[in-house]
Amino acid sequence: MIAIIPARGGSKGLIGKNIKLLAGKPMIAYTVEAALNSKHISEVIVSTDDPNIAKIAKQFGAQVPYLRPDNLATDSSRSIDVLNYVIDRFDQENVTNVRNLVVLQPTSPLRKSHHIDEAIELFINKNADSVISYCKESHSIFWHKEIKDDGKFVNIFEGDFLKNRQDIKTTYYPNGAIYVFKRDLLIKNKYYSERSYGYVMDRSSSIDIDDIDDFNYAHFLMTKA
Repeated sequence: MIAIIPARGGSKGLIGKNIKLLAGKPMIAYTVEAALNSKHISEVIVSTDDPNIAKIAKQFGAQVPYLRPDNLATDSSRSIDVLNYVIDRFDQENVTNVRNLVVLQPTSPLRKSHHIDEAIELFINKNADSVISYCKESHSIFWHKEIKDDGKFVNIFEGDFLKNRQDIKTTYYPNGAIYVFKRDLLIKNKYYSERSYGYVMDRSSSIDIDDIDDFNYAHFLMTKA
């Protein structure tokens, strides 16, 4: 199974975050190393438009066979188009025909190899179309509100909002750390089907770095005694 690490250079929330030093290493290095140490992954490919990201990814053992085209490196580019492009190129240039793949975002540096292996094993054992990593939500989504320009808040969901937390159904959110797909599902421009399953991760391992606060919290978790 191949692993694809999508790492665009034009981050707006935290400039240069994919190669920003985190606890002594470029952030993308943690994902590359976790993928290389997985017992189920045969090749690790980084898809990027940035030569600096490509250089660092190669230093840590990933393959970067080409830079991503400009039309797939904009703020509006869809991730699924990037994945299909990478797989198409891989099929054209390699003997092996890719049927299954793992997608690992570099913004999840606390995800470990055993998480990847467990998600892949769930995918195999369930004969799934996809497996997506999730984390338990600590607060009910039914308490969320939309806040209007004038400051007034309105309900997003219908329901009994006076229930205690322990009386409300537990929900989970996708943490962005691991995606395992059948190629046939991506070709249909879908991530989910009736044969999709959730792989649940703990909260600390689920940190997804979007901004400097996320980055600082990840650094704290990685360096605390």
